[in-house]
Amino acid sequence: MNATAISLLALAGLCAAFAGIYVLARRIDNYGIVDVAWSYAFGLLAMAYAFLGDGWLPRRAVVAVLVVAWSARLGTHLWRRVAAHHPEEDGRYRRMRENWSRRFHATMFGFFQLQALSVFILGLPFLLAMRHVDSAFHPLEIAGIVVFLAAIAGESAADAQLAAFKRDPANRGAVCTRGLWGWSRHPNYFFEWLVWVAFALIALPAPAGWLGLIAPATILFLLLRVTGIPATEEQAVRSKGEAYRRYQRSTSVFIPWPPRARAIPASST
Repeated sequence: MNATAISLLALAGLCAAFAGIYVLARRIDNYGIVDVAWSYAFGLLAMAYAFLGDGWLPRRAVVAVLVVAWSARLGTHLWRRVAAHHPEEDGRYRRMRENWSRRFHATMFGFFQLQALSVFILGLPFLLAMRHVDSAFHPLEIAGIVVFLAAIAGESAADAQLAAFKRDPANRGAVCTRGLWGWSRHPNYFFEWLVWVAFALIALPAPAGWLGLIAPATILFLLLRVTGIPATEEQAVRSKGEAYRRYQRSTSVFIPWPPRARAIPASST
């Protein structure tokens, strides 16, 4: 099957799947499950590309395993978070209800379809790699695998450190500065972006592999300017006030970096 046919089939399948997820979300009245579906969709897309692609079989297998492992980890992490708060909905979707109140259902359906489109576009590195026929791993592919493993380790560590911090009742309302969170205000986002850098590196040796760079560039833009850091920081300032503002002044926003000296508030002396 040629690349155009595979692409059209994948896009149609994603649109149909996200339409079904929209129906489910409307039935349970919690649209936050689209984040879970978005995460799991990449694993399914990678398996489809591995099955339909005509590239070197070991490469298809390796790429599929990497994507499925990342997809399953992220999707399960988000599923637990959504399930723990259900029926309470994530704040982003509550704000969507308010902002889109006049045409909420139609607009939300369109939003779900945009999620399907984003999975298709971001999954381009998978398709490029799955159609790469060279029967040996390129050094860039090996580098991508190493970066992927480092990114997963970093993201898992950041999630575990934050979860341990939140489990302690004494930390309620406080700012987590443990481990990686003392070097970056959003280490989870940084390592998530690094996963996409890894996928782009793996795709680069393939014909037209440079198109895979669209994925990390898009993710970086979304994290820094749209749905990631801006919304998270806004909510953190609302809930934690001056404590979070001090954290902002002392700690790198994205790339882990040694913190600047943190000022001690007068009330704590």
